[in-house]
Amino acid sequence: MASTASTASARPTDPGVLTVGFDLDMTLIDSRPGIRTCFEALVARTGTYVDCDLVVSRLGPPLEEELAHWFPAERVAAMGDLYREMYPEHAITGSLAMPGAREAIAAVHEAGGRALVVTAKYEPNAKLHLEHLRIDADAVVGSLWAEEKARALREYGASVYVGDHTGDVRGARTAGAYSVAVATGPCDEAELRGAGADVVLTDLTRFPAWLAEHSRR
Repeated sequence: MASTASTASARPTDPGVLTVGFDLDMTLIDSRPGIRTCFEALVARTGTYVDCDLVVSRLGPPLEEELAHWFPAERVAAMGDLYREMYPEHAITGSLAMPGAREAIAAVHEAGGRALVVTAKYEPNAKLHLEHLRIDADAVVGSLWAEEKARALREYGASVYVGDHTGDVRGARTAGAYSVAVATGPCDEAELRGAGADVVLTDLTRFPAWLAEHSRR
């Protein structure tokens, strides 16, 4: 879930090097348990009602868009800052790697490529998730959503972008990258295909075989 700033953690790749981008929430990690816990802590701190189950059913868009459903407009920015401050304590250890996540990253490395994470989440918290779960990404760019993700994908020369949301599909297409969608988040296969995904996989366990086939083309 995003803030407003975006920075990269490593230098862009050289031209011609295979670079595959991945979304984070519900693509590489199941952050629902941690995000639910963090929102519950936010409720306890502020006394404002939030339907935490509803929140975790629609992960993807920036944090401020979600907070706007529950807090007055003039409080959204402050609540975003508070949430991100609380996040490392409440959300990291409860979140899990998605099935096939580590293997998908390994498949990129075994193909001689680099794995880039481009996410709407606040970048320092995204890095904490990857470090905790030992998901070995080569670079992380945070606070980009939907078409904005194309900036990082272009900068790093990503030819493939993998995500679970129609916003990820739009980001890939804007960047001119091959859109690989996984039906593990809030968007089903029909929605992902309708948004223009080039291929839809049931989950990341199918990605290594897909990448091997794609690389032979």
